Amino acid sequence: MSATAETKALTPPDIADRKGRTPIVCLTAYTTPVARIVDRHCDVVLVGDSVGMVLHGLPSTLGVTLEMMIMHGQAVRRGVERALLVVDMPFGSYEEGPAQAFRNAARLMMETGCAAVKLEGGESMAETIRFLTGRGIPVMAHVGLTPQAVNTFGGYKVQGRGEAGERILRDAVAVAEAGAFSVVLEKVVEPLARSITQKIPIPTIGIGASAACDGQILVVDDVLGQFADFRPKFVKRYAELGRDAETAIAAYAADVREHRFPAGEHVFGDKPTAIKGGAAA
Repeated sequence: MSATAETKALTPPDIADRKGRTPIVCLTAYTTPVARIVDRHCDVVLVGDSVGMVLHGLPSTLGVTLEMMIMHGQAVRRGVERALLVVDMPFGSYEEGPAQAFRNAARLMMETGCAAVKLEGGESMAETIRFLTGRGIPVMAHVGLTPQAVNTFGGYKVQGRGEAGERILRDAVAVAEAGAFSVVLEKVVEPLARSITQKIPIPTIGIGASAACDGQILVVDDVLGQFADFRPKFVKRYAELGRDAETAIAAYAADVREHRFPAGEHVFGDKPTAIKGGAAA
């Protein structure tokens, strides 16, 4: 028996039990190397459909396919040992009804090894969430600004002001009652996010919501400064890797053009080789 204890991965019930306790740390990841780093520091790793924008150059998440999510989910799975791995269900893969959602969620779990899926929508998705959770598929819900419905919202606008707040509260209550183990609150006004966190029994994961949420999530490329197309107000940059990468690439290009790279230390010396019978030994 190995003297090294096997790493125990967090489960959906573990995350649900964190309600009102130590804040839940969540980040996205789309590749194995980044997943390995995120896994060492976070409780939840989300393979978000934001991959379409930050890695594939799509204008929104609407063009992301189930096959793309599976490919990136498999890559992230190879880098995650401890955190809970959640994979987004892309647009068009679950809205038709519970049967379609189960079929695609089951495929995601079987082919990626994730422990849960995330889908967007509140009251309208409650029946689907109940169907999935009743059949062994843990669901992280997502209400407020739901990027897959960006055309309905008319853009990435703040949600929950005025009478719209009551709708978002109903959405959060509905997904909790349907069996979701947690819910993302995106770009929801702070007082509403705080109120929802106090009123529902499952953890809230904020993104542009409130420090009172039970956890926080950001897109890793935003945190690292690698995605520069736009910068939401709710993003805090902890590095500027995109800027540093451009500086490094520009320096490499200049070195090549000026014959400064490769230098002597980057090439292999030509050592004398004994010749026998006309062939190298």
